[in-house]
Amino acid sequence: MSTWMIPWVSWHTAAVVGGLLLYVVATQGLQQRRPPTAAIAWVILIALLPYVGVPIFLLFGSRKRGRASASAVPGVDAPPPLNADPLVALARALRLPPAAGHGAVQLHTDGATALRNLLEVIDSARKSLHVCTYLIRNDAVGNTLVDHVSARVAAGVAVRILVDGVGGLRSWPMVRRLRAAGAQVEWFVPPLHRPLHGRTNLRNHRKLVIADAERLWTGGRNLGAEYFEGSSAAPAWVDLSVDTAGPLAAEIDSTFRSDWAFATGERLTPPPAVTPTTAIIDYAQPVPSGPDYADDTLQAVLLLACYRAQTSIAIATPYFVPDESLLQALCLAARRGVTVRLLLPARSNHRLADLARGRSLQQAAAAGVQIHLYPGMLHAKLVIVDASWLLLGSANFDSRSLFLNYELMIAFRDPGVLAGMLAWFETHAAAAQPWTAPAPGVLRNFGDGLLLWLAFQM
Repeated sequence: MSTWMIPWVSWHTAAVVGGLLLYVVATQGLQQRRPPTAAIAWVILIALLPYVGVPIFLLFGSRKRGRASASAVPGVDAPPPLNADPLVALARALRLPPAAGHGAVQLHTDGATALRNLLEVIDSARKSLHVCTYLIRNDAVGNTLVDHVSARVAAGVAVRILVDGVGGLRSWPMVRRLRAAGAQVEWFVPPLHRPLHGRTNLRNHRKLVIADAERLWTGGRNLGAEYFEGSSAAPAWVDLSVDTAGPLAAEIDSTFRSDWAFATGERLTPPPAVTPTTAIIDYAQPVPSGPDYADDTLQAVLLLACYRAQTSIAIATPYFVPDESLLQALCLAARRGVTVRLLLPARSNHRLADLARGRSLQQAAAAGVQIHLYPGMLHAKLVIVDASWLLLGSANFDSRSLFLNYELMIAFRDPGVLAGMLAWFETHAAAAQPWTAPAPGVLRNFGDGLLLWLAFQM
């Protein structure tokens, strides 16, 4: 070895060792637990290319905020009753918000109904209107939203809107108009805002509209025409959302206030407790997940569903790239006789996600999972367990939703909601085609593995 190379090798070795130590400290000391595939990917990148890997890790490596104490539920440390519902017991252990009562739930299985009810919730606001969305399109739906929000501001309503800093990059025209109308609009972690804090890759994917902490609209729809009306060039996407009223809205509003405090530094005063004017029909369990919880709450609930299911599991999702533990839980459920069905789009709006799902679908099909490919763009997110409870909300069945995004699902038990969602699933499954496995091959297996490695960051 030439003498001039010795100092370079020493510095390079120090860079590799320092980078790996940084990774270990950030992962273990700050409780940034990762799935094995993601952990291996980071270690390889830092070891082989420390001058590239370390800066990327500082920008995108954070996965948890370590704010579990802020999400704690009073009395959560008390052991649940021996006969407690498993979902309730798990929710307590994960420090999720408590189950809350709600009134009649309106299901929006078509875009026209979803938009009409969204505007009704907005128009009902008298004191406060809180909106969280991944994006706001500059189109007919966005224009309608601006008009109705402007009317609420003119009526003296305090309007606060959170738009994701990456998902909403093309939402600037609508943000400017909403701010000009008097609404307080803030970005959730803009990509160039304090990037060395490692939060750039943490996206807020929650979708909710809350009026006066009393009325709630939520689901999988962003605020753009493709989620409601479509256009002359393309039909509306198949999606789901709901609206309801009652204490459940106040519990979800606390999640919004927490996100608002993180994004802006402003801590909103909770509204005073009032006697609900809405008749309570049933109770629902909020399942927020993301960096604001120490545990991977949604993954834990889905694992519970797989291992506790007795008869059936029905899943609708646009993207199916689960981590290994969740995929195995689904496969084991199918192998022990549970009817497991997946409803996916034949081709989604993310080609990489479609390519990355191949290996997971092969393993699921081999275990007996029934896979249905819907001919249109299906964006709905739904899990129905034993026809006795369901999860509905914003989260996809992929590693980004499970481990990186801020997501919001709600577990409903209302028989009317269950019947409506089961009917919706059966209708769309009947219109789908069964998935057929492609021919195996070494190159295909290698490509599938590489895509799964990339998929965690999609």
